Amino acid sequence: MIDFRYHLVSLIAVFLAVALGIVIGTTQLNGPVLDNLQGQVSDLQADKRDLEDQTQELQAQVEDVGAFEEAVGPTLVAGTLAERSVVLVLAPGEVPAEVVEGVTALLGSAGATVTGTVRLTDAYTDPASATSLQSYVTGPGRPPGITLPETDDTGQLVASLLAQVLMVPGPGSPTAGTVPDTAATSSVLAGLEELDVLSQDTSSVSPADFAIVLTTGTLTGNAADEDRTTGLVQLAEALDAAGSGAVVAGDPASAGEGGLVAAVRGDQAVSSAVSTVDNVTTPAGRISAVLAVAAEGRGTSGEYGVGEDTQPVPAPAS
Repeated sequence: MIDFRYHLVSLIAVFLAVALGIVIGTTQLNGPVLDNLQGQVSDLQADKRDLEDQTQELQAQVEDVGAFEEAVGPTLVAGTLAERSVVLVLAPGEVPAEVVEGVTALLGSAGATVTGTVRLTDAYTDPASATSLQSYVTGPGRPPGITLPETDDTGQLVASLLAQVLMVPGPGSPTAGTVPDTAATSSVLAGLEELDVLSQDTSSVSPADFAIVLTTGTLTGNAADEDRTTGLVQLAEALDAAGSGAVVAGDPASAGEGGLVAAVRGDQAVSSAVSTVDNVTTPAGRISAVLAVAAEGRGTSGEYGVGEDTQPVPAPAS
């Protein structure tokens, strides 16, 4: 009989043979394989350097274009909003200061007066704020002369209230050109500020002919976020209807799913009245936003920017 020592010796012999084969194979292939891998790594490094160079060149071109657009912007918009007024409304989120400052400066170049800047907080469209907001809007503290729609929708009620104190009635309105009482505007803004749903970024805010709603990014995650976007669309629609026109201007992300620009464009009734811009974070987008306001004054609404089915800039006045 074959004893245990025979099995042990056989197993050891097998393992030694395998180990020897690995060593011999590695020794024979190590050089060619290593050279091949090193060659591939060198090629990839060279490709990476080429891509980095191309990226830097493209970035430089973009900066040159941006600098050119920024330089010619004041000339392009000059006089397009002479003796008109605009109020800025910042949607919840981080709207860059350079965007607000850039739009404000271009509006000045266009001849418009910026009557103030209102910044909405996340609480503006938070369902948790609905009860206190509705109590304030429909309560005795509401200024006289405010007519609210017959609805229980808090978003519509707040939007209507804000629109009536922020906008000068436009053409076609029975009260066209009648500037709302600035005391009423101050009272409503102070009341909503007490509820932490907005703040005033300027020392004062008074009614204007037009409104620009500035936004960035998207709201994503759950059904409540869709309700938040709906509340902002309601506000843009109300501002447009109460005045001479409104423009919603955001970054490319805001034109994607969950963004305010996309929400406005997705509602045919609203998009036919409210203009949108999807690249306001660039000098070209800020120029488009100002020209879009001027187009609103001529009764023309459109979708502008770099997104699909948009115009680069509004058509000039004929």
